[in-house]
Amino acid sequence: MMQESIQWVDNHMPPSEDKELSIMSLSNVAKARFFHSSFPQYSITPLARLDGMAKYLGLGGLFVKDESYRFGLNAFKVLGGSFAMARYIAQQMGKDVSEMTYDYLTSESFRKEFGQATFFTATDGNHGRGVAWAAHKLGQKAVVHMPKGSSQARFDNIAKEGAQVTIEDVNYDDCVRMAAAEAAQTKHGVIVQDTAWPGYEEIPSWIMQGYGTMASEAAEQLRQMEINRPTHVFVQAGVGSLAGAVIGYFANLFPSAPPKFIVMEARAADCLYRGALAGDGQPRIVEGDLKTIMAGLACGEPNTISWDILRNHVSAFVSCPDWVSARGMRMLGVPVKGDPTVISGESGAVGMGLIAALMETDRYKDLRDYLELDRFSQVLLFSTEGNTDPMKFRKVLWDGEYATV
Repeated sequence: MMQESIQWVDNHMPPSEDKELSIMSLSNVAKARFFHSSFPQYSITPLARLDGMAKYLGLGGLFVKDESYRFGLNAFKVLGGSFAMARYIAQQMGKDVSEMTYDYLTSESFRKEFGQATFFTATDGNHGRGVAWAAHKLGQKAVVHMPKGSSQARFDNIAKEGAQVTIEDVNYDDCVRMAAAEAAQTKHGVIVQDTAWPGYEEIPSWIMQGYGTMASEAAEQLRQMEINRPTHVFVQAGVGSLAGAVIGYFANLFPSAPPKFIVMEARAADCLYRGALAGDGQPRIVEGDLKTIMAGLACGEPNTISWDILRNHVSAFVSCPDWVSARGMRMLGVPVKGDPTVISGESGAVGMGLIAALMETDRYKDLRDYLELDRFSQVLLFSTEGNTDPMKFRKVLWDGEYATV
């Protein structure tokens, strides 16, 4: 059986005025990082240096930011939801977010002054768990809706944080609409969603700034390893909030010589790739059930703010079949001798699978050549989740599900 091919398109969209790039300014990201570092659970997640894998693939260096260690929640998403809550609360109280430290937000005086809000969200798992965890820690309420097909393990992890959680019989994008409608009808209700649409842009921009903490840590860790800047940054996308955050941050950090940016999506939900393929600068929507093992990337409607950043800064958009991610999970989980192990879930490992596909054979030589990937390249990847669906993880690693044939 011939495996489904990776598809890609270079970015030939007309640039916009790039007015959203300032959302990810270094000063905005510094505020987010200060907020996160006030949590007792905060520590900088590891940047795995895969020298053996880099040599095997013919790269200068390969670095993987391992978010399975984030706040004990096994995924990066909590960075966005928690910072958006802090900025929302600050705004409601007429304060600056720099005053919203963990100690203040968990204090009796804050409870008396602010009271409680209810944070609504839709999620395939990681974002909802992050919102539920932050709400629980800060004495707030959370209501979480999950799309059909969501895993029981992810549902249980959210419920454990005290949130009201349901699995609905609709897809992710419909769950978002449901959460928004309920928030609008609830006193002190607010939707914390990592996708933007016209009229709902402020909170998603705060979520993106929260994700900037991860990019900021990675840039600092690379410098500590004497890599001044990565030559290539591969980042996966669902609605595109993470991709816009990472790319926006690095574009601001290296304005005169940015890395090449590559955005990867699940084949079943490749709305950004389709937008780039159309080439007119307008986003595209993918509808239906969006069936893919990359549950965190199964989103068919792009974040409008992020899209604006991506159309101006991305080199290539890549649509990846499920085997790409499965291969990445296996390669990170069973590394070259001497390299650290990275336990990466289905939505976390697609970058590893893609870089391997580009470097190991000449099947995708056109994309490799276009990106100028070679033995001098310093490549940065983000493993955005650990083993968040244990049964699926075992099927891929132990049973060889989604084999490369």
